[in-house]
Amino acid sequence: MEPQEPEENITHMDASLYMAAAKGNIEEFNNKQGLQLESLKTPNNDNVLHVNLATHELAAWLFDIFFSILNLLLKKFVFVTLKPVCRSVEHLLVEPSLRNFITMIKREKRSDFIEQILTKCPSLLLQTNAKGQTPLHVAAKNGHSAIVKLLIKSCAKARDGDLELGMDQVCAVREMLRITDQESNTALHEAARCGNVEVVIALLEFEDPDFPYSANKKQETPLYIAARRRGSGRLLTLLLDKFKSTAHGGPHGRTALHAAAMAEDAEAIMVILKKKGNLTKERDEDGHTPLHYAAH
Repeated sequence: MEPQEPEENITHMDASLYMAAAKGNIEEFNNKQGLQLESLKTPNNDNVLHVNLATHELAAWLFDIFFSILNLLLKKFVFVTLKPVCRSVEHLLVEPSLRNFITMIKREKRSDFIEQILTKCPSLLLQTNAKGQTPLHVAAKNGHSAIVKLLIKSCAKARDGDLELGMDQVCAVREMLRITDQESNTALHEAARCGNVEVVIALLEFEDPDFPYSANKKQETPLYIAARRRGSGRLLTLLLDKFKSTAHGGPHGRTALHAAAMAEDAEAIMVILKKKGNLTKERDEDGHTPLHYAAH
């Protein structure tokens, strides 16, 4: 299984289709007769799946801007007699349970949209954008654990209720998991950077414990990337428990233990030491051991 490079025959996505992809509006695609989804791209060669999976960052930004403006209006421009009413409305809008409910509904809609699009055009699964990223890269980068599972299932062509995948299906999934982008990042590199444990669990489920995940072009291995994040103890445990020999290197000759020490994460340090105690003696290009960074 090879990633599919951007095609020469490209139909640029118009504004209405772009917005439909971003919002997960399947009706817009159902109503377009003769639409060739495999050639439908943005100027960055994102396909419909890339657009949908990358949308959440923009949506979150707009959400924050909206409430910043709302708070400003409530504090500075609302008449005193309306303040109790407006405060009640504000409280309702920012109520965590309501936000969680809205997030859950959007997540279910996204899964349904992705599944229907892949039914229409399965080849979108392995298409890469201008950065060499597959939809799986984008899903992992943005912490979409349910979508990561869906993409893996689609790759394996597993049916609901199947208890185990056949060896051919497992091999197909592993090939997709190991696709690297232009920076030599796999989906696991992106998941480690995102720090979403559920995404990492999904990516590791069918991976070979003997497979060596190498460093990207910045010389970062998934373990090193995870160790840079504070609070990454569980993530590191998953990686170290899964692989028999986990690559631990980072840039400038540093190891995952150097990274954990620099992040001042005591739990991460303990997790790494339990599996890779010999890293305490490793020196980086400046001659520093992890202890040096822990002490400073």
